[in-house]
Amino acid sequence: MQMSDTREIKAAPSEVWAAILNPEVLKDCIPGCTEVTGNRDEGFEAVVTQKVGPVKATFKGAVTLSDIIEGAAVKISGEGKGGPAGFAKGGAVVRLEPIPEGTRLSYDVEANVGGKLAQLGSRIIDGFAKKMADEFFNRFQTAVEGPAEPEAAEAAPEGEDDAPKKGWFKRLIT
Repeated sequence: MQMSDTREIKAAPSEVWAAILNPEVLKDCIPGCTEVTGNRDEGFEAVVTQKVGPVKATFKGAVTLSDIIEGAAVKISGEGKGGPAGFAKGGAVVRLEPIPEGTRLSYDVEANVGGKLAQLGSRIIDGFAKKMADEFFNRFQTAVEGPAEPEAAEAAPEGEDDAPKKGWFKRLIT
């Protein structure tokens, strides 16, 4: 299964780049992720629990970064084993491009599964993979730039200024 998409993130490319290499950001953005350890140079290890159709499994796997063009592009590859449920392998090529509003993040994702998961059929797997990628990049965008304007306004207690809230990662580095 393959898919591609772009996001426009209201943050400088350097902030987006720092976030995509940060294990805490990855942990918060990967749906079902309970743990991410490691670093950029040696790779990361992750534990993710997901339910795909009737199959629920905890995947333990490795994530590596390669083809790094500092501040502009990275290939993220991962492979996880979910015991009797099977395995999942995949990767994403992520590219960053400066735009007047911040950063255009483009990605191409490829995912493969085997074992019991593969028996669910490509329609279920493809839908699940698209949902996971969309959720990851939605969470990533929110972590970097903060919630969408209406949510930020609703979340602000009365009496506070109405300035848009920054994402938790952006607050951390500014």
